[in-house]
Amino acid sequence: MIYLHKLLPLLVSPIVLVIIVMAYAVIKPSRKAVIFAILLLYISSTPIVGERLFRSLELNQIRLQPQDVEAAEATVVLSGMLKSVQGKNGNVVEWAGGVDRFFGGVELYESGKTPLLIFTGGLLPWQTNQEPEGEILRRFAIRMGVPADALRVSESVQNTQQESVAIKKLLGQNVKNIILVTSAFHMPRAQGLFEQAGFDVTPYPVDFGVVVRDVKPMDFLPDAGALAMTNAAVREWLGRVYYWIIHN
Repeated sequence: MIYLHKLLPLLVSPIVLVIIVMAYAVIKPSRKAVIFAILLLYISSTPIVGERLFRSLELNQIRLQPQDVEAAEATVVLSGMLKSVQGKNGNVVEWAGGVDRFFGGVELYESGKTPLLIFTGGLLPWQTNQEPEGEILRRFAIRMGVPADALRVSESVQNTQQESVAIKKLLGQNVKNIILVTSAFHMPRAQGLFEQAGFDVTPYPVDFGVVVRDVKPMDFLPDAGALAMTNAAVREWLGRVYYWIIHN
């Protein structure tokens, strides 16, 4: 199932649509198809489009500080911030996108907002011979001074819905109030899933992807980073639509 969750959104991502249209233009020569593919690629890869699509995911959220939120029973940090790279003696772990999730969780604990700091055990099927992400983050947190008895890690999970179920299983029925830490673009969907699992959620969005600024001429030129933002935005919006459909 996780493979479907990862692969199906690709079918409507801009880059795959461009490939499909170009393939059609090769099989059945069509100038209109070529022009459409070029325009789609251009539009999808401009910052004026990519940043605005991504900003639509983060709309009305602000970067909070620990003093801005009320205390809760636990802080839950979602996975998605580590990558495995080749080292001299095998694979080693480095920070990837979303690292603010970890530091956001630690700052909440250090500020006394919750007695528990919980990481989810993110582990995808193709990550063979790897530890769940939460176990690695737990060690990082201990190095930063968080007591071991204040840390928890969920069972292995593959997506946000599984994270919400695993955390509910870990905390049981007695813990209701949590502070949820994840990337701003991901927060609305994650918050909805954790509320459906029975939690009262205080969102603590981090890892904002778009800096609010004035438009500049370079925003109308193709950029690989903007294309990545467009793809990520399409994927997240599809995820939100999917979970809205299955829960309504």
